[in-house]
Amino acid sequence: MNPEFTTPFDYKPMLIIISGPSGVGKGVIIKEVLQKDCKLAFSVSITTRQRRKNEVEGKDYSFLSREDFQKKIENNDFLEWAIVHGNYYGTLKSKVQDLFNSKYDVLLDVDVQGAEKIKLLIPDSVSIFLLPPSLAELETRLKLRGTDDEFEINKRLSRAKEELSYLRNYDYWIINTTPDETVSFICKIINVERHKIHRLKGEIFHE
Repeated sequence: MNPEFTTPFDYKPMLIIISGPSGVGKGVIIKEVLQKDCKLAFSVSITTRQRRKNEVEGKDYSFLSREDFQKKIENNDFLEWAIVHGNYYGTLKSKVQDLFNSKYDVLLDVDVQGAEKIKLLIPDSVSIFLLPPSLAELETRLKLRGTDDEFEINKRLSRAKEELSYLRNYDYWIINTTPDETVSFICKIINVERHKIHRLKGEIFHE
């Protein structure tokens, strides 16, 4: 009997990082990508910043006090953590591992510092940087969001310029002109990455 291919091939779960400056539209894009890909799960980050009126605890972020966050740092609970705009953000190791164990690819929304740390720990993670069409457009989006005052907006724009210097550390870049186009692009990237040979595991033939 000739051997046949196992269908579908079994591959190692994948970690996908999405970064980009505040206001670039990461939240909208990630929600759309998750709706289109049933094999993908989002690992909710933990933060010490104040919850915005449209955010849901445990869905957008898990909100902790600085004291509780620092305890988790001391316990080495984080895959990565960073201070951004004066607030702590982090990704729990246990959350990512639970999703891997359930055979999901895991999507993370992390800043450039976090992405750098994850790439060192998990070199085959896939990193995507979202760019605004221009800094002027980014400023417009931040103002339309209506969550920050002028001082905070200027701080975020200054931070955006710093983040752009990390662009070459990423595997892919996308200019987020329209959500539909960006979501389609990200879904194609994920599909291609799933078909890379080094992600296969176990036997690919059966008798």
